[in-house]
Amino acid sequence: MVKLRLKRCGRKQRAIYRIVAIDVRSRRDGRALCKVGLYDPINNQTSLNLPAIFHFIEKGAEPTRTVYNILKKAKIFQELSGFFFNPNPLFLFYEQGSYK
Repeated sequence: MVKLRLKRCGRKQRAIYRIVAIDVRSRRDGRALCKVGLYDPINNQTSLNLPAIFHFIEKGAEPTRTVYNILKKAKIFQELSGFFFNPNPLFLFYEQGSYK
């Protein structure tokens, strides 16, 4: 199973995270299948490769909770709703705030 999750980069006390598609069995900084974005929490900047994100979600990749929130802020799921995206029940838990 593939997930979209964060991979830590940068230096000490100055983390930058890559948003990557990675196998769930891999460790946090393991080999990624594809780099699909970048998230800088200090400067609150995000850059996303939308075609790659759409491709992996279409193939069944699930974002982690943090990546889901980043994509939600970027309004990715509004773009997906009219096309091929069928919401997973797990996404509904994220939306309602009941998943912890």
